[in-house]
Amino acid sequence: MAKQEAKKTKRPTALKRDLQNEKRRLRNKMYKSRVRTAIRSFQDSVEKGDAAVTTEKLNAVYSILDKCAKTGVFKLNKVSRTKSRLAARAVAKA
Repeated sequence: MAKQEAKKTKRPTALKRDLQNEKRRLRNKMYKSRVRTAIRSFQDSVEKGDAAVTTEKLNAVYSILDKCAKTGVFKLNKVSRTKSRLAARAVAKA
């Protein structure tokens, strides 16, 4: 008698796409939340007027935004526009 192996059940494509989309949605949500929190922190430091802290926070926001552009969470133009506006805000308060 031949040895029978357990066959893998093939997952339907639509179910797989649902799982992939859910993972991407959660990852995008995490990145967007991080960006909003970092921007809020940057704006608080601008209001306080500490230049060193403001520069540090601005660099942190830049880093997160660049990662978002690289992974496709935000489009490049949105990232560029946001970075430009934040930089202008930092210079105006300095």
